[in-house]
Amino acid sequence: MVRKLLIANRGEIAIRIIRACRELGVTSVAVYTDADRHALHVQRAEEAVDLGPDAESGYLDIPRLIRAALSAGCDAVHPGYGFLSENASFAEAVTAASLTWVGPPAAVIRCMGDKVAARTTMQAAGVPVTPGSDGNLADAGEARAVADQIGYPVMLKATGGGGGRGIRLCEDGAAVEQQFERVRSEATRAFGDTGIFLEKAVVNPRHIEVQILADAEGRAVHLYERDCSIQRRHQKLLEIAPSPALTASRREELGALAVRAAEAAGYRNAGTVEFLLDRDGSFYFMEMNTRLQVEHPVTEAITGVDLVQAQLRVAAGEAPGFTQADIRPHGVAIEFRINAEDPANEFRPDTGRVTRFLPPGGPGVRTDSALYDGYVIPPNFDSMCAKLIVHADDWTALLARCERALDDLELRGVHHTVPYHRAILADPDFRHGVFDTGFIPARPGLARVPSHSDPCRQAALVAAAVVAHHGL
Repeated sequence: MVRKLLIANRGEIAIRIIRACRELGVTSVAVYTDADRHALHVQRAEEAVDLGPDAESGYLDIPRLIRAALSAGCDAVHPGYGFLSENASFAEAVTAASLTWVGPPAAVIRCMGDKVAARTTMQAAGVPVTPGSDGNLADAGEARAVADQIGYPVMLKATGGGGGRGIRLCEDGAAVEQQFERVRSEATRAFGDTGIFLEKAVVNPRHIEVQILADAEGRAVHLYERDCSIQRRHQKLLEIAPSPALTASRREELGALAVRAAEAAGYRNAGTVEFLLDRDGSFYFMEMNTRLQVEHPVTEAITGVDLVQAQLRVAAGEAPGFTQADIRPHGVAIEFRINAEDPANEFRPDTGRVTRFLPPGGPGVRTDSALYDGYVIPPNFDSMCAKLIVHADDWTALLARCERALDDLELRGVHHTVPYHRAILADPDFRHGVFDTGFIPARPGLARVPSHSDPCRQAALVAAAVVAHHGL
């Protein structure tokens, strides 16, 4: 087993990994920049290494992270999610330093991170993909010719893309020509890759992903699926496991496809295979995420498997501790991503001091967060500040428990998305399990929820306005 682990991340995922380490008797080492000097993950880890003043770039500095791991005497590195978690060069640097990389091999990360190479790999393995270009497109003219052939609408996608960026829906040929250079420009800025390919657009599908885990020999199992269809601008808002859209037989079919995809890719460790479910019931491979995902707790809730501990065992060359026959889902779970954003103001991110944070509890309720009373949310990082995971025996019981848990959650000092989640939960279609990726765009009124009310914050804003008015 891993003896001492450097966690190359921050926030709630760093705390999640620290907890897994503590139960396994593994020493955890945090890293931090000046913006995170007082962060909870720094306080909870057994050791911490200062990465310097640069708020975000410190977490992206590969040589500095390797030096931190070696100076602390670590024998392994866990990248969490985001930052360098899907960076093949980081995985290579870790292994070159004779450290254990808690994730898939660099070659797999590189292949699955190239959307064209991933499609080609899946096609060779017999995993269905949407019709599209055979590879990267040379220019807008070629893109239009391919689109005219396969039919509209189509999606232009950055080959190295991810996180909902570098994607444009095109309803006709004129849109393809207009959007092509925009996608290329965005892809160059965000990913350093000018490659663009094209796929037939599956309009308002269900977005369903399957959690997989492959051992050191490449034998994979699936831990069933998560429904990620409730999303805004390709960003997931909440996740449900298992999907209300699948029967038991279709669930096993999709799980088998995910295992085939993982083994064809030569996968090791934990990952996720993402699919689109069309209205005619067809599954299409979308992409593979070569890391632990934000929404992994809902899979843990329905399977009872600690995925981080399984990751550490597999990385050390051990068996994960279970087989496919051992994994049987129980009940249903939802994860709500609580963001420090103002839904009523175009989801503008908010920062500032948390004056009160009281996470909910009780049966079937888990909160993963790095917040505490007095913590100052910095402006340098993603706006997600907590994850609320709720589990129950069935859908009806789950909805009632979710309502109670959202009502119990107190977060003051910043605007947040809890009221927005309450509005989603109250929607009749959602309560009947009838939704797809078009759910949020079709309901702009959901964002017109009451703004977060914090008496201290409001008093401060009024005082500031008075001072400004009188020029004091």
